[in-house]
Amino acid sequence: MPRPVTLFTGQWADLPIEELAAMTADFGFDGIELACWGDHFEVSRALAEDDYCDKKHALLAKHNLQCHAISAHLAGQGVLDIIDERHKAILPEHVWGDGDPAGVNARAAEELANSARAAQKFGVDVVNGFTGSSIWHLLYSFPPVPEKTLDAGFDLLAERFNPILDVFGQCGVRFALEVHPTEIAFDIYTAQRALEALDHRPEFGFNFDPSHLIWQGIDPVEFIRAFPDRIYHVHIKDAIVTLDGKTGINCSHLNFGDPRRGWDFRSPGRGGVNFEEIIRALNVIEYAGPLSIEWEDSGMERTFGAREACEFTKKLDFSPSNVAFDAAFDEAS
Repeated sequence: MPRPVTLFTGQWADLPIEELAAMTADFGFDGIELACWGDHFEVSRALAEDDYCDKKHALLAKHNLQCHAISAHLAGQGVLDIIDERHKAILPEHVWGDGDPAGVNARAAEELANSARAAQKFGVDVVNGFTGSSIWHLLYSFPPVPEKTLDAGFDLLAERFNPILDVFGQCGVRFALEVHPTEIAFDIYTAQRALEALDHRPEFGFNFDPSHLIWQGIDPVEFIRAFPDRIYHVHIKDAIVTLDGKTGINCSHLNFGDPRRGWDFRSPGRGGVNFEEIIRALNVIEYAGPLSIEWEDSGMERTFGAREACEFTKKLDFSPSNVAFDAAFDEAS
Protein backbone atom coordinates (compact mmCIF):
# COMPACT_ATOMS: atom_id res chain seq x y z
CA MET A 1 0.00 0.00 0.00
CA PRO A 2 1.51 3.36 -0.95
CA ARG A 3 2.50 5.72 1.83
CA PRO A 4 0.30 8.80 2.28
CA VAL A 5 1.72 11.94 0.68
CA THR A 6 1.16 14.97 2.87
CA LEU A 7 1.99 18.68 2.81
CA PHE A 8 3.78 20.36 5.70
CA THR A 9 2.10 23.70 6.32
CA GLY A 10 5.00 25.56 7.94
CA GLN A 11 5.90 27.49 4.79
CA TRP A 12 2.24 28.33 4.18
CA ALA A 13 1.43 29.86 7.56
CA ASP A 14 0.56 33.18 5.90
CA LEU A 15 -2.64 31.47 4.69
CA PRO A 16 -5.54 30.58 7.00
CA ILE A 17 -5.92 26.84 7.45
CA GLU A 18 -9.43 26.88 5.93
CA GLU A 19 -7.97 28.16 2.67
CA LEU A 20 -4.87 25.99 2.76
CA ALA A 21 -6.79 22.78 3.47
CA ALA A 22 -8.85 23.32 0.33
CA MET A 23 -5.70 24.06 -1.68
CA THR A 24 -3.93 20.99 -0.29
CA ALA A 25 -6.76 18.73 -1.41
CA ASP A 26 -6.85 20.41 -4.81
CA PHE A 27 -3.11 19.85 -5.24
CA GLY A 28 -3.79 16.11 -4.86
CA PHE A 29 -2.35 15.42 -1.40
CA ASP A 30 -3.63 12.64 0.83
CA GLY A 31 -3.07 14.62 3.99
CA ILE A 32 -1.55 17.54 5.80
CA GLU A 33 1.15 17.95 8.45
CA LEU A 34 -0.05 20.81 10.63
CA ALA A 35 2.44 23.39 11.85
CA CYS A 36 1.90 24.73 15.36
CA TRP A 37 1.94 28.34 14.22
CA GLY A 38 -0.37 30.63 12.33
CA ASP A 39 -3.87 29.28 12.87
CA HIS A 40 -2.94 25.84 11.53
CA PHE A 41 -2.71 24.08 14.91
CA GLU A 42 -2.72 26.15 18.09
CA VAL A 43 -1.45 24.13 21.03
CA SER A 44 -2.94 26.37 23.71
CA ARG A 45 -6.37 26.30 22.10
CA ALA A 46 -6.23 22.55 21.55
CA LEU A 47 -5.74 22.11 25.30
CA ALA A 48 -8.13 24.82 26.47
CA GLU A 49 -11.11 24.32 24.14
CA ASP A 50 -13.10 21.10 24.31
CA ASP A 51 -14.18 21.24 20.66
CA TYR A 52 -11.00 22.60 19.07
CA CYS A 53 -9.63 19.23 17.92
CA ASP A 54 -13.05 18.06 16.76
CA LYS A 55 -13.43 21.17 14.61
CA LYS A 56 -9.96 20.63 13.15
CA HIS A 57 -10.81 17.01 12.30
CA ALA A 58 -14.05 18.15 10.71
CA LEU A 59 -12.17 20.60 8.50
CA LEU A 60 -9.76 17.89 7.37
CA ALA A 61 -12.57 15.41 6.77
CA LYS A 62 -14.38 17.97 4.64
CA HIS A 63 -11.42 17.87 2.27
CA ASN A 64 -10.63 14.14 2.68
CA LEU A 65 -7.29 14.90 4.29
CA GLN A 66 -5.41 12.72 6.79
CA CYS A 67 -3.14 14.05 9.52
CA HIS A 68 -0.33 11.92 10.95
CA ALA A 69 1.79 14.52 12.74
CA ILE A 70 1.87 18.05 14.07
CA SER A 71 5.04 20.10 14.05
CA ALA A 72 6.42 22.30 16.81
CA HIS A 73 9.71 23.43 15.29
CA LEU A 74 9.54 27.03 16.46
CA ALA A 75 8.85 26.33 20.13
CA GLY A 76 11.46 23.58 20.11
CA GLN A 77 14.10 25.98 18.83
CA GLY A 78 13.73 27.98 22.01
CA VAL A 79 14.48 25.09 24.37
CA LEU A 80 18.28 24.84 23.97
CA ASP A 81 19.16 28.01 22.07
CA ILE A 82 21.02 30.96 23.53
CA ILE A 83 18.11 33.38 23.26
CA ASP A 84 18.44 36.74 21.50
CA GLU A 85 16.20 39.20 19.66
CA ARG A 86 15.93 36.90 16.61
CA HIS A 87 13.76 34.50 18.57
CA LYS A 88 11.06 37.09 19.11
CA ALA A 89 10.14 36.73 15.43
CA ILE A 90 9.53 32.98 15.61
CA LEU A 91 8.16 32.28 19.09
CA PRO A 92 4.54 32.71 20.19
CA GLU A 93 4.00 35.83 22.28
CA HIS A 94 3.23 33.81 25.41
CA VAL A 95 6.53 31.95 25.00
CA TRP A 96 8.60 35.07 24.30
CA GLY A 97 7.03 36.97 27.21
CA ASP A 98 9.45 39.62 28.47
CA GLY A 99 12.31 38.15 26.47
CA ASP A 100 14.38 37.15 29.49
CA PRO A 101 16.48 34.27 28.10
CA ALA A 102 16.04 31.86 31.00
CA GLY A 103 12.31 32.48 31.03
CA VAL A 104 12.05 31.97 27.27
CA ASN A 105 13.91 28.65 27.51
CA ALA A 106 11.57 27.47 30.29
CA ARG A 107 8.40 28.58 28.53
CA ALA A 108 9.56 27.00 25.25
CA ALA A 109 10.12 23.72 27.08
CA GLU A 110 6.62 23.86 28.54
CA GLU A 111 5.15 24.69 25.13
CA LEU A 112 6.90 21.68 23.60
CA ALA A 113 5.63 19.43 26.40
CA ASN A 114 2.16 20.83 25.81
CA SER A 115 2.46 19.95 22.12
CA ALA A 116 2.62 16.29 23.18
CA ARG A 117 -0.53 16.74 25.28
CA ALA A 118 -2.24 18.46 22.35
CA ALA A 119 -1.12 15.75 19.92
CA GLN A 120 -2.58 13.10 22.21
CA LYS A 121 -5.87 14.99 22.37
CA PHE A 122 -5.86 15.43 18.59
CA GLY A 123 -5.10 11.75 18.03
CA VAL A 124 -1.67 11.81 16.40
CA ASP A 125 1.40 10.12 17.83
CA VAL A 126 4.28 12.15 16.34
CA VAL A 127 5.36 15.72 17.01
CA ASN A 128 8.09 16.90 14.65
CA GLY A 129 10.35 19.68 15.75
CA PHE A 130 13.65 21.26 16.63
CA THR A 131 15.69 21.30 19.82
CA GLY A 132 17.83 24.36 19.29
CA SER A 133 21.45 24.18 20.44
CA SER A 134 23.64 25.97 22.95
CA ILE A 135 26.79 24.92 21.08
CA TRP A 136 26.00 25.32 17.37
CA HIS A 137 27.88 28.64 17.28
CA LEU A 138 31.01 26.73 18.33
CA LEU A 139 31.04 24.63 15.16
CA TYR A 140 34.33 26.05 13.92
CA SER A 141 36.80 25.38 16.70
CA PHE A 142 38.65 28.66 16.86
CA PRO A 143 39.29 29.92 19.41
CA PRO A 144 39.75 26.26 20.34
CA VAL A 145 36.66 24.73 21.94
CA PRO A 146 37.36 22.45 24.92
CA GLU A 147 35.70 19.06 24.72
CA LYS A 148 34.07 19.75 28.10
CA THR A 149 32.22 22.68 26.53
CA LEU A 150 30.72 20.41 23.88
CA ASP A 151 29.93 17.82 26.55
CA ALA A 152 28.04 20.52 28.42
CA GLY A 153 25.88 21.14 25.35
CA PHE A 154 24.75 17.53 25.26
CA ASP A 155 24.37 17.49 29.04
CA LEU A 156 22.01 20.44 28.65
CA LEU A 157 20.03 18.43 26.08
CA ALA A 158 19.54 15.69 28.67
CA GLU A 159 18.72 18.17 31.45
CA ARG A 160 16.05 20.04 29.49
CA PHE A 161 14.66 17.33 27.24
CA ASN A 162 14.27 14.41 29.63
CA PRO A 163 11.39 16.14 31.49
CA ILE A 164 9.81 17.02 28.13
CA LEU A 165 10.17 13.44 26.92
CA ASP A 166 8.62 12.21 30.17
CA VAL A 167 5.46 14.04 29.09
CA PHE A 168 5.73 12.58 25.59
CA GLY A 169 5.97 9.11 27.12
CA GLN A 170 2.96 9.69 29.34
CA CYS A 171 0.98 10.81 26.29
CA GLY A 172 2.08 7.96 24.02
CA VAL A 173 3.59 10.46 21.58
CA ARG A 174 7.06 10.46 20.00
CA PHE A 175 9.26 13.50 19.35
CA ALA A 176 10.91 13.51 15.92
CA LEU A 177 13.86 15.88 15.72
CA GLU A 178 14.48 17.26 12.26
CA VAL A 179 18.25 16.86 12.03
CA HIS A 180 19.25 20.29 10.80
CA PRO A 181 21.94 22.95 11.12
CA THR A 182 21.45 25.04 14.31
CA GLU A 183 20.09 21.97 16.16
CA ILE A 184 21.93 19.82 18.71
CA ALA A 185 21.98 17.08 16.04
CA PHE A 186 22.80 18.19 12.51
CA ASP A 187 24.50 15.11 11.01
CA ILE A 188 25.01 11.39 11.69
CA TYR A 189 27.60 11.69 14.45
CA THR A 190 25.80 14.40 16.38
CA ALA A 191 22.55 12.45 16.03
CA GLN A 192 24.28 9.44 17.57
CA ARG A 193 25.57 11.62 20.38
CA ALA A 194 22.11 13.07 21.04
CA LEU A 195 20.65 9.58 21.35
CA GLU A 196 23.41 8.62 23.76
CA ALA A 197 22.83 11.74 25.87
CA LEU A 198 19.17 10.74 26.19
CA ASP A 199 19.95 7.06 26.92
CA HIS A 200 18.28 6.03 23.65
CA ARG A 201 14.85 6.54 25.17
CA PRO A 202 12.15 5.55 22.68
CA GLU A 203 10.28 8.85 22.82
CA PHE A 204 13.12 10.53 20.90
CA GLY A 205 13.77 9.89 17.22
CA PHE A 206 14.11 11.71 13.95
CA ASN A 207 12.15 13.45 11.25
CA PHE A 208 14.31 12.44 8.30
CA ASP A 209 14.89 15.30 5.86
CA PRO A 210 17.51 14.66 3.15
CA SER A 211 17.81 18.30 2.10
CA HIS A 212 19.70 19.27 5.26
CA LEU A 213 22.20 16.45 4.83
CA ILE A 214 23.10 16.52 1.16
CA TRP A 215 24.63 19.99 1.07
CA GLN A 216 26.84 19.03 4.02
CA GLY A 217 28.24 16.19 1.89
CA ILE A 218 26.35 13.49 3.80
CA ASP A 219 24.58 10.70 1.91
CA PRO A 220 20.99 10.81 3.23
CA VAL A 221 20.63 7.05 2.70
CA GLU A 222 23.43 6.48 5.21
CA PHE A 223 21.39 8.36 7.81
CA ILE A 224 18.48 5.96 7.31
CA ARG A 225 20.82 2.99 7.58
CA ALA A 226 22.36 4.40 10.76
CA PHE A 227 19.01 4.86 12.54
CA PRO A 228 16.56 2.29 11.14
CA ASP A 229 14.45 2.19 14.32
CA ARG A 230 14.43 5.96 14.86
CA ILE A 231 12.92 7.26 11.63
CA TYR A 232 9.57 8.41 13.01
CA HIS A 233 8.59 10.72 10.14
CA VAL A 234 9.91 11.68 6.69
CA HIS A 235 10.10 14.99 4.87
CA ILE A 236 10.46 15.04 1.12
CA LYS A 237 12.62 18.06 0.42
CA ASP A 238 15.39 18.69 -2.08
CA ALA A 239 18.53 20.82 -2.22
CA ILE A 240 21.32 21.47 -4.67
CA VAL A 241 24.98 22.40 -4.30
CA THR A 242 25.94 25.18 -6.72
CA LEU A 243 29.62 25.83 -5.96
CA ASP A 244 31.13 27.75 -8.87
CA GLY A 245 34.61 28.66 -7.66
CA LYS A 246 33.49 32.00 -6.21
CA THR A 247 30.96 30.94 -3.59
CA GLY A 248 31.41 28.65 -0.61
CA ILE A 249 29.36 26.09 1.26
CA ASN A 250 28.94 28.59 4.14
CA CYS A 251 27.10 30.88 1.70
CA SER A 252 28.80 34.21 2.49
CA HIS A 253 25.85 35.59 4.51
CA LEU A 254 23.73 35.42 1.34
CA ASN A 255 20.09 34.59 1.96
CA PHE A 256 18.10 31.75 0.39
CA GLY A 257 17.25 32.43 -3.22
CA ASP A 258 20.37 34.46 -3.94
CA PRO A 259 22.01 32.86 -7.02
CA ARG A 260 25.46 33.53 -5.53
CA ARG A 261 24.89 31.02 -2.71
CA GLY A 262 26.85 27.78 -2.64
CA TRP A 263 23.71 25.69 -2.07
CA ASP A 264 19.96 26.19 -1.90
CA PHE A 265 16.69 24.33 -1.48
CA ARG A 266 14.85 23.10 -4.57
CA SER A 267 11.46 21.61 -5.30
CA PRO A 268 11.54 17.79 -5.01
CA GLY A 269 13.13 16.17 -8.04
CA ARG A 270 14.86 19.37 -9.13
CA GLY A 271 17.88 19.18 -6.83
CA GLY A 272 20.59 16.70 -6.00
CA VAL A 273 18.77 14.26 -3.69
CA ASN A 274 18.52 10.69 -4.99
CA PHE A 275 14.97 9.95 -3.88
CA GLU A 276 14.98 6.55 -5.61
CA GLU A 277 17.58 5.26 -3.15
CA ILE A 278 15.78 6.89 -0.23
CA ILE A 279 12.55 5.01 -1.03
CA ARG A 280 14.49 1.77 -1.30
CA ALA A 281 16.17 2.43 2.07
CA LEU A 282 12.80 3.28 3.67
CA ASN A 283 11.45 0.00 2.32
CA VAL A 284 14.33 -1.89 3.94
CA ILE A 285 13.55 -0.42 7.37
CA GLU A 286 9.81 -0.96 6.74
CA TYR A 287 8.88 2.67 7.21
CA ALA A 288 5.16 2.94 6.52
CA GLY A 289 4.47 6.51 7.62
CA PRO A 290 3.78 9.58 5.51
CA LEU A 291 6.03 11.19 2.93
CA SER A 292 5.49 14.81 3.87
CA ILE A 293 6.53 17.45 1.40
CA GLU A 294 8.21 20.45 2.98
CA TRP A 295 8.13 22.70 -0.02
CA GLU A 296 10.87 25.35 -0.30
CA ASP A 297 12.15 26.75 -3.57
CA SER A 298 12.82 30.48 -3.80
CA GLY A 299 12.97 30.27 -7.59
CA MET A 300 9.56 28.69 -8.20
CA GLU A 301 5.95 29.76 -7.72
CA ARG A 302 4.75 27.73 -4.77
CA THR A 303 1.32 26.53 -5.94
CA PHE A 304 2.87 25.17 -9.13
CA GLY A 305 5.67 23.66 -7.07
CA ALA A 306 3.42 22.02 -4.49
CA ARG A 307 1.23 20.38 -7.12
CA GLU A 308 4.24 19.15 -9.09
CA ALA A 309 5.90 17.89 -5.88
CA CYS A 310 2.81 15.90 -4.96
CA GLU A 311 2.72 14.25 -8.37
CA PHE A 312 6.46 13.57 -8.24
CA THR A 313 6.28 11.92 -4.82
CA LYS A 314 3.27 9.76 -5.63
CA LYS A 315 4.99 8.53 -8.76
CA LEU A 316 8.22 8.00 -6.85
CA ASP A 317 6.88 5.81 -4.04
CA PHE A 318 6.68 2.04 -4.37
CA SER A 319 6.32 -0.98 -2.11
CA PRO A 320 9.10 -3.54 -1.67
CA SER A 321 8.88 -6.84 -3.48
CA ASN A 322 7.26 -9.73 -1.62
CA VAL A 323 8.98 -12.34 -3.76
CA ALA A 324 12.52 -12.78 -5.04
CA PHE A 325 12.66 -11.99 -8.77
CA ASP A 326 14.46 -15.30 -9.43
CA ALA A 327 12.21 -17.47 -7.25
CA ALA A 328 10.74 -19.10 -10.33
CA PHE A 329 14.05 -20.80 -11.03
CA ASP A 330 13.92 -22.51 -7.64
CA GLU A 331 10.47 -23.92 -8.43
CA ALA A 332 11.57 -25.07 -11.83
CA SER A 333 14.42 -27.07 -10.36
